[in-house]
Amino acid sequence: MDTAPEGPGATATVRQPGLLLTDHHFDVPLDHKAPEGMRIRLYGREVVAADTSEAERERLPWLLYLQGGPGFGADRPVGRSGWLDRALDEYRVLLLDQRGTGRSTPATRQTLPLRGTPEQQADYLAHFRADAIVRDCELIRTRLTGGRPWTVLGQSFGGFCAVTYLSYAPEGLDTVLITGGLPGLGTGADEVYRAAYPRMERKTLAHYDRYPGDADTVRRVVRHLAAHDEVLPEGTRLTPEAFQQVGILLGTCDGSHRLHHLLEDAFVETVSGPRLADAFAEQVAAVLSRAGSPLYTLLHESVYAQDDRATAWSAHRVREAFPRFDAVRAVAEDRPVLLTGETVHPWMLETHAALRPLRRTAELLAERTGWGPLYDPERLARNTVPVAAAIYHDDLYVDTAHALATARAIRGLRTWVTDEFEHDGVRAGGRRVMDRLLALARDTAT
Repeated sequence: MDTAPEGPGATATVRQPGLLLTDHHFDVPLDHKAPEGMRIRLYGREVVAADTSEAERERLPWLLYLQGGPGFGADRPVGRSGWLDRALDEYRVLLLDQRGTGRSTPATRQTLPLRGTPEQQADYLAHFRADAIVRDCELIRTRLTGGRPWTVLGQSFGGFCAVTYLSYAPEGLDTVLITGGLPGLGTGADEVYRAAYPRMERKTLAHYDRYPGDADTVRRVVRHLAAHDEVLPEGTRLTPEAFQQVGILLGTCDGSHRLHHLLEDAFVETVSGPRLADAFAEQVAAVLSRAGSPLYTLLHESVYAQDDRATAWSAHRVREAFPRFDAVRAVAEDRPVLLTGETVHPWMLETHAALRPLRRTAELLAERTGWGPLYDPERLARNTVPVAAAIYHDDLYVDTAHALATARAIRGLRTWVTDEFEHDGVRAGGRRVMDRLLALARDTAT
């Protein structure tokens, strides 16, 4: 087991109220098919209840948490709360920074030039999909658990990874819990986004029903952006299309309320007339920034690629079939401006400051063909691992129909379909969501 803390700021073990946190570092191959080649370093944070004795700690089964994304590091806990609070009742938890994220050999505008040319950067990032993440997990598991299977909790993209895990290494799994993360097994990117735009429209109009004044505020912002150049504090150019992406908030349980509060601060009177308020710009920058997570843009569509076709900026191409999302035209026709969610577009490589240096790398990934399969439907049909999944009935980010089709395709998978939560239900619902999924997986649900 590689547990020696290395690098700036690394520590072995720290305490928080209710928690004992231990750093783990693992060296793994960049390409698992070439284990003698380049290696990268992964980071995982072990979490146990603070009052756990050393003997008890060694007896606890492991639970691996796989974060959503792609491109985001694992949760950084501050005290015992939420789903983690429930998990610590009976597990030793590993919060893994998936390759390229957090403290795991990060892949950003600052570090990717170390890999060489844009072509070399794209080849490097082609090894950052769910199949490689699962192989990472298997190496880590053998070092941490002594070979014993562990439980995996996959949120969103982490759930996609969990289905890949069930496909290619089910022997490493004791139980699988999935929240908002059942992918379409054979669903390509174009099909994903054809289903996504109508959901974005529904979510936007539902927000305007809740906060009617926001429709006028959004039109006013779009009208302003069409006539003025606005640059956010971290350097992102705020165009009407970029502003529409604040709709990503509508996929979370409190997102509609957060969006309303953001819009309340949109304008301020200045000597030059009404301008976007600095407070508003700062909040929008926090929502839109990709400085810490460029992989969310660079690799987003690749999570749906499983054949010889390039993704070719799928969300951008598919959007042409939904002209109602033209924000400037909506303002001209006095219609509600529809907001977007997690879609990525080639113009982001110009508007978003942290993505501009990675423009050619992103283009090469969008043009890439020959992506391999991420799931094995035949093996999933023979699954013997207990699996439970929370499906949110109108999830902004993951199509419910695609998720239900996959649930039917995985033998023994039990579902909890609910409209009580949005995509972040495992965070908003915490202990309740974990209780429900564990009961389903253990066949004790009533």
